[in-house]
Amino acid sequence: MNTPISSIRNLGPAYEDACQRAGISSAEDLRAIGADAAYAKLLQTGTRPHFIGYYVLVMALQGRPWNDCKGKEKEELRQRFDEIKANSFDTHQAAFEATLDMIGVVARK
Repeated sequence: MNTPISSIRNLGPAYEDACQRAGISSAEDLRAIGADAAYAKLLQTGTRPHFIGYYVLVMALQGRPWNDCKGKEKEELRQRFDEIKANSFDTHQAAFEATLDMIGVVARK
């Protein structure tokens, strides 16, 4: 079955589009690979890192409200986010692409 990603609470069409670009085509696929691997794929395919985006994904896959996590759990999520970002996001490539975009070489997203 191929349930839309946007059917998962708190994940809308923009998140679904980003997942599609990362090769994650359904809610089932997203749940199967999990939040950390999915977020790494998002970063590797051009999504800019943002803790809230990661946090929302984790909470969504747990079936929890996006702002449900607090205290120590949130601190631990931040550590995981920082690790994923360090291992999956090329800051030099992102800066290069931003420069190309700024001068009009790359189509705006």
